[in-house]
Amino acid sequence: MSDYVKLQASDGQQFNAYVASPAGKPIGALVVLQEIFGVNAHIRSVADAYATDGFLTVAPALFDRIEPGVELGYEGADLQKALSFTPRINVEKSLLDVAAALDYAAASSGRKAGIIGYCFGGTLAWVAAARLHPAAAVGYYGGRIGSYASETLVAPVMLHFGSKDAHIPAAEVERVHLAHPEVEIHWYDAGHGFNRDANASYEPASARLARERSLAFFKKYLG
Repeated sequence: MSDYVKLQASDGQQFNAYVASPAGKPIGALVVLQEIFGVNAHIRSVADAYATDGFLTVAPALFDRIEPGVELGYEGADLQKALSFTPRINVEKSLLDVAAALDYAAASSGRKAGIIGYCFGGTLAWVAAARLHPAAAVGYYGGRIGSYASETLVAPVMLHFGSKDAHIPAAEVERVHLAHPEVEIHWYDAGHGFNRDANASYEPASARLARERSLAFFKKYLG
């Protein structure tokens, strides 16, 4: 079952969130963090899939602070609009929204809550694992993650990257590895956005393996 709810961050900002509930009692809760394309069909499908696995999932609309209701595709005008949001992203304010979603997920499920994010959301999941208090965090192909390599983590983290990713230099990830050798980092024979099954970036074998690892990780720390 899925629905939209209105959440409020600690600074008073209200924003929408997509919520997917499992059929039975949740085994845990997950906050699903979007790419720069908004809470679109792909992000909702990620939330739905983890709900099927027994997690209550919450996908906050992080761009509601910039423009409400952002839901974009991956080509043409949609791609250009998505890229236009990048310089307008305020990580500190985004974290306020993530914190509100994390609190809602934990309270609604009565269970531990973790975070999983993709691209922009992948980097945000990493920062949240340092500055908020999720029970665990998973990040997929987070760009600029090296800029936050020095953050002190307060939660276990798993990261996924594609070895053919033209957007994230391997040196960025290596900075993270050197600063946090305890973090589980997986590489795949794939490019950027390999989990995104809605366009040509999708690499099914890599996506399947990364999800299996992520699911086991969350069951370990949230279950």
